[in-house]
Amino acid sequence: MSYSPEDFTDQSNKAIAQALEYAQEQKHIELVPLHLAHVLIEDEQGLARQLIKKAEFNVQEVQEAVDLKLKKLSKQDPPPSKIYPNSSFMNVLKQAKKLSKQQKDSHTAIDHILAALYEDSDTTSAFVSVGLSKKRMEEVIKQIRQNKNVTSASAEQTYQALEKYGHDLVGDAEAGKLDPVIGRDQEIRRCIQVLSRRTKNNPVLIGEPGVGKTAIVEGLAQRIVHQDVPDTLPRRLIALDMGALVAGASHRGEFEERLKSVLKEIQSSNGGIILFIDEIHLVLGAGKAEGAMDAANLLKPMLARGELRCIGATTLDEYRKYIEKDPAFERRFQQVLVKEPSVADCVSILRGLKDRYESHFGVRILDSALVIAAQLSNRYITNRFLPDKAIDLIDEACASIRVQLDSQPEIIDQLERRELQLDVEATALSQEKDDASKQRLKQVKEELAKIREELKPLKLRHKAEKERVDELRKLKQKLENLHVKMAQAEREKNLALVADMKYGAIPDLEKKIAETEYRITEENKQQQDRLLTEVVGPNAIAEIVSRWTGIPVSRLSQTERDRLLKLSEHLHKRVIGQDDAVDSVAEAVLRSRAGLSRQNQPIGSFLFLGPTGVGKTELAKTLALELFDSTKSMIRIDMSEYTESHSVARLIGAPPGYVGFEQGGQLTEAIRRQPYSVILFDEVEKAHPQIWNTLLQVLDDGRLTDGKGRTVDFTNTIIVLTSNIGAQYMLEDVENPSSTGKLSQPIKDRVRLHFRPEFLNRLDDIVFFQPLSFNQLSSIVHLQLQSLEERLKEQDISVSLTDKAIQSTLKKSYNP
Repeated sequence: MSYSPEDFTDQSNKAIAQALEYAQEQKHIELVPLHLAHVLIEDEQGLARQLIKKAEFNVQEVQEAVDLKLKKLSKQDPPPSKIYPNSSFMNVLKQAKKLSKQQKDSHTAIDHILAALYEDSDTTSAFVSVGLSKKRMEEVIKQIRQNKNVTSASAEQTYQALEKYGHDLVGDAEAGKLDPVIGRDQEIRRCIQVLSRRTKNNPVLIGEPGVGKTAIVEGLAQRIVHQDVPDTLPRRLIALDMGALVAGASHRGEFEERLKSVLKEIQSSNGGIILFIDEIHLVLGAGKAEGAMDAANLLKPMLARGELRCIGATTLDEYRKYIEKDPAFERRFQQVLVKEPSVADCVSILRGLKDRYESHFGVRILDSALVIAAQLSNRYITNRFLPDKAIDLIDEACASIRVQLDSQPEIIDQLERRELQLDVEATALSQEKDDASKQRLKQVKEELAKIREELKPLKLRHKAEKERVDELRKLKQKLENLHVKMAQAEREKNLALVADMKYGAIPDLEKKIAETEYRITEENKQQQDRLLTEVVGPNAIAEIVSRWTGIPVSRLSQTERDRLLKLSEHLHKRVIGQDDAVDSVAEAVLRSRAGLSRQNQPIGSFLFLGPTGVGKTELAKTLALELFDSTKSMIRIDMSEYTESHSVARLIGAPPGYVGFEQGGQLTEAIRRQPYSVILFDEVEKAHPQIWNTLLQVLDDGRLTDGKGRTVDFTNTIIVLTSNIGAQYMLEDVENPSSTGKLSQPIKDRVRLHFRPEFLNRLDDIVFFQPLSFNQLSSIVHLQLQSLEERLKEQDISVSLTDKAIQSTLKKSYNP
């Protein structure tokens, strides 16, 4: 028989080519069936391994039996330039082809070759030596084939398609791999109702990313395990992996063939399987090529007839963008809206997950940490949704504590580094003969002895503390495993084992955990300077939020209250001569932070009026420093650059299709990167009125939609607009203290004439800055001198000015 590649599947041809390569590598003189057996079993993703595992044999043992036979084959060194298959090898291929014809298959597949390998005495001997008989092999081939015919060169990929391209969520729930689902009863019940319909029994979960759509499906899987669903509902829930389904489908029709094989398996289960497709919008267009159908068109007929029960999950935007455009696909699904949980619900969810995280990381999570995680994530991480962002906070805080537990404490690390440095120095000095070196060597040895004396008890303490933490971790993991085993025993109706665990092993272990935790807590009270801490508290959560958002930890803690109470005092120190303006701004910020102002608005919005150089920008900088700990937290936008109506696109980004669309807007991008900042719109009167219209929604709702359709949050910003309108009226009465802080009527009229009423009404306050008097300028000079002295100190230069020199300079330069 001659070998014709077109008669074999792609996988079979690949295996034959690899067998030839392997025979050449081993310097064998001919190609025998054992080479083919070796490469088939060696392929980790191959069908041969699946069959051996399904036959309940050890793959490694079968591989070793084949390799043992291969070692007995004769070798030639140097190897022959070309080797040929022997008659036994060709007979195996002939028998495989014969089997494929008997089964009315179009191609000879891997399973045909495996069955034909038993025609070779050496291969049969290897297989039988580990107990893998021909009969057993034919049985498992039949199970995997499921009476399917080989109709293409990629046929092996359709065998057990659900196992290959799907993931059994009910199996995960039985094994205790899924996290507990707290709440969401209403959504799960709605899913069960839709799934129980006769036709169009396909719910689609729609909600923002991170609100818990996948968790609802996992909750359904757990209810199926606990038999808390109607009898009419299937008992298998398979999550389809669209990535695996599309990956590697290079030939036309290959993707469709894979999906059809998945659907055929579901159909043959007679409604016994629910299919879950996460990111279901990917189905529309998946696998589509010229002259080919996408996945959605293959699903539609089965969805319409009720032969396929499918749960989908997608976001609101993607549902609108993809699924609503295909009404024929959309009408086959029933919407289940998944809303973001409240902070209180989120705390309950975190409490439900607490044990899992404690067991995994070997740490203790305080309840206050869970509450803080929900509150801080809701307040400060505005571009994501609960409970996902709160769970991520807990996860990262636990990971941070775990890393500290597994690392060397800082004090021991520093001492060991110093010990190493001194060791190197002592070795170098011991080779010197001069008196200075000998004296230094003596000092080094004394310091080394002192460090080693200090290190010894620290290392012992560290070891003891780590052992206690590790002991607690192991106990918690053991408890979690016992709970999983007990749940499994309950399902299997093994009541003796359940009783033994419920009233014996689990209470004993819980008691031991409580005793260990109490012992660690008592030791913590007695020993304040512990080297290790296994507790995740509110401070650990605040540090993670600070890392994510750039907000200082002090702002996230209760000390912010003290800082805000002293805000006016700190502003007065930096901004001289504008007492009314400073008090007005400080009061507005306090109102906002006390929760008295309307929600979803910026912290404060002010129009600063006054002549140039009186402290308008300085007050904005000082606000940034006091509230956000850095003058870099001030975003300055010069409104003289926005005099044209089209320049609004520079603020929020160009619309789709225009040049610069990808760059985003100067204002929106700056706030997305730095959401906690003071925004200074300098010389706002020079901007085009269209710009003010854009700012209306920022001042009113604290949000702005950029050119890409993303909503940017301004609720954690302070908006300051500066203007020189009416400056000439202000300069007329410089030394008149009675006019301080009050807008004279002409200035009010000028402001109303220039700005629209709806714009002015949305501002928290219009703040008037007085021209500076001679005495106030003197105080400012002293402040600036202090700043200059600090800068010059770095260069070892000192500067001093007498009061007379200051007064003389001011007299020459003073011009209000």
